[in-house]
Amino acid sequence: MSYSEINFSKLSDSELLENYKQTHDKKVIGELYKRYTHLILGMCINFYRDRDDAEDALLQIFEQLMEDLKKHEVNCFKAWLICKVKNYCLNDLRCKDFQNLAMQQFQQFVSTDVSEPDNELLDKKENMLERLHKSIHELNDFQKKCIELYYLQNKSYAQIVAITGYSLKEVKSYLQNGKRNLKLILLNNK
Repeated sequence: MSYSEINFSKLSDSELLENYKQTHDKKVIGELYKRYTHLILGMCINFYRDRDDAEDALLQIFEQLMEDLKKHEVNCFKAWLICKVKNYCLNDLRCKDFQNLAMQQFQQFVSTDVSEPDNELLDKKENMLERLHKSIHELNDFQKKCIELYYLQNKSYAQIVAITGYSLKEVKSYLQNGKRNLKLILLNNK
């Protein structure tokens, strides 16, 4: 039987993963997508409470799977997938919370009534933005680049990988360490 005659729906998850490692054929991911869409979408809806956001997450997760499965040895796909979905959703929601907070603070800053300016409040906000800007520049170049792209320019992980040439794992690491270091810098520079 030739490769084109393989019926992917009859293969086990393990056989599909082995096939994907060898061929990187997107049809294999398509079969996994068919098998696990309902599970992942259900989990994402539980996290996001919004079907559109959950469907966006579902697509992002499968996009990441195409790369992750090339690199990682997976023994029990379903358990591994559940863990990936949970981690993706928690990280994404955490980032969105951070972005929402930053946006609220920025909108508050912009919407301050300038007809009767509260100079003390404006000075505080300006000082806070200056400290944040200076603190970002104290990060190492890798972390600074990822923080700026992700939080200030709203780029996705995939876009940052494409722009910087860093691996997905490196981008995630630079963002995580950059956030932690930024917090420490801000606390130390009060």
